[in-house]
Amino acid sequence: MKNLNFMSVALIAMVFFTGSIATAQTTNIVEAAVASEDHTTLVAAVKAADLVGVLTGEGPFTVFAPTNAAFDALPEGTVATLLQPENKAALAGVLTYHVVAGKFNAEDVIGLINKNYGKATVATVAGGALILSLEDGNVIVTDVNGNSATVTAADLNQSNGVIHVIDTVLLPKM
Repeated sequence: MKNLNFMSVALIAMVFFTGSIATAQTTNIVEAAVASEDHTTLVAAVKAADLVGVLTGEGPFTVFAPTNAAFDALPEGTVATLLQPENKAALAGVLTYHVVAGKFNAEDVIGLINKNYGKATVATVAGGALILSLEDGNVIVTDVNGNSATVTAADLNQSNGVIHVIDTVLLPKM
């Protein structure tokens, strides 16, 4: 029943979310983020970290994309500090920590969680790990520091992968 609840929530969220992010498979991950009013901070960060070329590449990628509100919830000054040129490597590390090689839609993620008895660990492009789990029918993504993000919109398919929107910025060990 939890899987059905998640899929229902994901479908409803995707219907409401399509007005703010492109879901057509003719756009790539970066183009979709640029089209989203809820991801302007993420786009600015991707540009500052020189990751546009990577994320417009062939992929496929699964991106757990934090919203502007997620970035706003970080301690004051964090985003401004990360956007400074001298912190480009750290910013790239934070951003690539949200990216998994391969395309994993919601069904794949839930299957992986269920196959691994409720928690699945996935490797990020940054070389870290994220833990995926289900809570009250929602997919939860937990970083190595114990911070958890909820997937608020899933399966935003793009030409080079899939985007799952999350409500918290995940941080690698620093």
